[in-house]
Amino acid sequence: MKIPVKRFDKTLPLPQYDHGAACFDLLCREDSSILPREIKLISTNIAIQIPQGYALLIFVRSSTPMKKGLILANSVGIVDPFYQGDKDEVLIEFMNIRDEAVEIKKGEKLAQAMLIKSESVEWDEKEEFNEKGVGGYKTDW
Repeated sequence: MKIPVKRFDKTLPLPQYDHGAACFDLLCREDSSILPREIKLISTNIAIQIPQGYALLIFVRSSTPMKKGLILANSVGIVDPFYQGDKDEVLIEFMNIRDEAVEIKKGEKLAQAMLIKSESVEWDEKEEFNEKGVGGYKTDW
């Protein structure tokens, strides 16, 4: 599948899928600093025209929390197909969980993204289900 993409800084490469990988790495577009407990948006250098019926999911790379002390403030980023304008750069919402500032360098790979198929949902409301189920969420383990 070919996806239209725009780079803001042409000195950085486009994201690449490694053979067999589920996700592609996102690059940080510029040097930045995130203060302790601060949440900051970091530019990824790309705008993507996501096809209708798809969404882009953004995850932290597995090494990022241990190496940098950064997590995604929103757990998983979701980019909808209507976010595809000329200035709609994909942003990462990082939170610094360390007690000191964290420095980010241009070109660093701290997050990854996955393009997934998404389905529209139409609700079919019922008064009750004819299934026993498990009895609801249990708190008395």
